[in-house]
Amino acid sequence: MRRHLSPANSISLFPHITKNAKPPIKISSKEYLLLDGKKKVLVDKVGDGSIIKRFDKTPFPEKQTDVICPHFLELKWAYGCPFDCAWCYLKGTFRFRPDGPRPVFKPLEKVKRHVEVFLNEADTPEILNTGEIADSLMGENGDSPFSKFIIPLFEKQKTHKVLFVTKSANITNLLEIPASSQVIMSFSLNAEEIAERWEKKAPALRARVEAAQKLYQQGYEIRIRIDPMVPVENWEELYTRLVDLIFDSFIPERITLGSLRGLQSTINGVKDNSWVKYLSESSNWGKKVEINVRIAMYKKLISYLSEKYKYSNVALCKETKAVWRIIKLDYGRIRCNCVW
Repeated sequence: MRRHLSPANSISLFPHITKNAKPPIKISSKEYLLLDGKKKVLVDKVGDGSIIKRFDKTPFPEKQTDVICPHFLELKWAYGCPFDCAWCYLKGTFRFRPDGPRPVFKPLEKVKRHVEVFLNEADTPEILNTGEIADSLMGENGDSPFSKFIIPLFEKQKTHKVLFVTKSANITNLLEIPASSQVIMSFSLNAEEIAERWEKKAPALRARVEAAQKLYQQGYEIRIRIDPMVPVENWEELYTRLVDLIFDSFIPERITLGSLRGLQSTINGVKDNSWVKYLSESSNWGKKVEINVRIAMYKKLISYLSEKYKYSNVALCKETKAVWRIIKLDYGRIRCNCVW
């Protein structure tokens, strides 16, 4: 005779099943063609890709106008940015969202589950970029600062690293955390006059440099992005002055240079478009400053870094195959901001 079980009795027969049980999270991998021409199986995404997903929007470069960008992993814990820089690409990326580019934070419980699955199961060393669609330090004033949440997770292992990319100078929480070899801090900087003109809500340049200096002194690995370089009048003096300010304060592990660029969606989504006048060329990553001007800016800073500071750990960001060739840098061995 079939027994009729009450709901309570039914559940007791399967104690591992609960009302709030969540399906297991799986890691998806696939073969990628790397910039050096080799193929490698790498993590594509964790679960549905809403938290951890490989940035692979730039195809393997074939034409001279194709943009070089290695395919790195994003840790999408939040999106948006409070700093409202005039040329911010998030204004185009999130133009259809009700919140636009204003900061929105994802549930930390979900972030933790996806991160722990990745850290426990992914064998190939990776850097997870927390600042591609958000400023990595934009939540530091809240009750649950992201730095104090994410760094302990990465400190439990030695294979993978977490990358913070920021224009913030709010490092109070980071200074309370012992420096970890699993953490990389990357500060986005620009020439002082340019930052004042187009990065109005971001902390002042010198405040950002001071924040980077304090973390450097505490033992954090510090990377610098000088991006986007804008060819305003007297740009040579403005950007060499920026380099001097950096090296008077600390020595970055690497520097990545990038010039002003704008996807059409970004150009359409901004209110202050005064910077668009500097864009005249097309690439597969939007409009760019004229190629000879870009080359002149890169060569100036690369030679200045080499001659004055004997520094050569420099790469380019979202730059074309042609420019890499002319500058005589090898993108096949690229060591830019978001990779090892």
